Amino acid sequence: MQGYFSVQAATYYEAERKAREKYGEHLTILMHETVKIPGGFLNLFSREGVKLTGIIPLRNQGTQLSMAPLNNPRVLTKPLTPAKTYPLKDFEEEKKKVLALANAASQKETSFSVETTSAVERRPRETALPRDTSFPRDTSFPRDTSFTKDTGKDSALKEVLAEVRNLKEKLESSGLSASREENPTLNRLDDVLILNDFPLSYRRAMLERLRKDFSPNALDNYDAVQNKVLEWIGESIKIYDNDKFKVKPRIMILVGPTGVGKTTTVAKLAANFGIDDKGRHKRRVALITIDSYRIAAKQQIETYSEMMEFPCFFAADYDELKKVVALNSEEADLILIDTIGKNPRDMVQLGEMKLLLDACPSLAEVHLALAATTKSSDIKEILNTFEPFNYRSVIVTKIDETIRTGNVIGALSEKNKPVSYITNGQIVPEHIRKASVVQFLINLEGFKVNRIKLEEKFPDKGREQMQKWG
Repeated sequence: MQGYFSVQAATYYEAERKAREKYGEHLTILMHETVKIPGGFLNLFSREGVKLTGIIPLRNQGTQLSMAPLNNPRVLTKPLTPAKTYPLKDFEEEKKKVLALANAASQKETSFSVETTSAVERRPRETALPRDTSFPRDTSFPRDTSFTKDTGKDSALKEVLAEVRNLKEKLESSGLSASREENPTLNRLDDVLILNDFPLSYRRAMLERLRKDFSPNALDNYDAVQNKVLEWIGESIKIYDNDKFKVKPRIMILVGPTGVGKTTTVAKLAANFGIDDKGRHKRRVALITIDSYRIAAKQQIETYSEMMEFPCFFAADYDELKKVVALNSEEADLILIDTIGKNPRDMVQLGEMKLLLDACPSLAEVHLALAATTKSSDIKEILNTFEPFNYRSVIVTKIDETIRTGNVIGALSEKNKPVSYITNGQIVPEHIRKASVVQFLINLEGFKVNRIKLEEKFPDKGREQMQKWG
């Protein structure tokens, strides 16, 4: 048996100290993440902190971690769904809403004041009674004036402050609250970067580099400046180049949030690494899934394995996974492991999956699947949350479902994470290719792209036949 704990503090060491003081020295820390700790008036002045999640050892602990199958009613959990996202509203509408709330607050205050005054004036004059002095006046308690509190005004004020804070956060995240550059070329390029959903920190760094490297006169040549920006963007994209079968078996594990297409990507990799262009097996591939929560996921990967005539296995816990990997280590050239889609905010389940995957050899490669449609702030959270899995690269999926990839480029650049593959559809095996810098650059909006020059600087290895991989 085991329990779980979650502790927040300003620093990692303070959080660990609090956890050990409260739960004992024998606890196991599974995950740590950066969080916002509320503080100040109406939580307007929150600060960054650290959240630790881990296991509290209880008595009778002696069994390995397991993930029970779906048909066990005692372990059914709420289905995991990706965090709900909301589209950014028009800022003019937001400002109108704030002004309307402020006006409403003013009207409430005036109305309350008028109604109170009228009530006092209408009250009949009461005949004064002689004061009863038989008991001394009790002055030990303060006079209760709570009935005079203007609750309507207070509530309206909170609404206005909440809306102002919401609008401020949106302005800061988009960079629209920042002052505009004096140079029109810089303004124009910043608009193009915003169009492509590049995060604010990436845009600021790019503009600062332009100011340092270009004289004011040189900035007037927009085409030359935008070409240099494209080169710099390309230089910020790291490509995973360790794609060889140096060990046998090569073990690739795909992790990532719910709904990013991990199972389909596993099938695409199996087909491209294991089958040649004539439909014959060129490598022995084994597929493993640990997803006991979604019956459809298990059926899906079994269907793919039958079509490709590759063996498929299911592992429900640490012991089973270790056994299946050992059984295939002699015969297989490649073992592909499909994992459970996890909500990045569910640290306990992520910790359980991390412990389960520790059954794989240390040379196993972990790759993080990430949808190109994910917004910048969520990408950063996902990258940080899956950091304990020590993933070697990122596989960008669903790139065909968006025309803006600045969110991915910016977040991966900030974390210095390489990209290994790109998927652009559901068809197995065609809709996957090796990642390339050029593929990202030609998908950018608003830039004049000279593909020939870009391919000279960033050779596009992803254009080779997929069946020749490795």
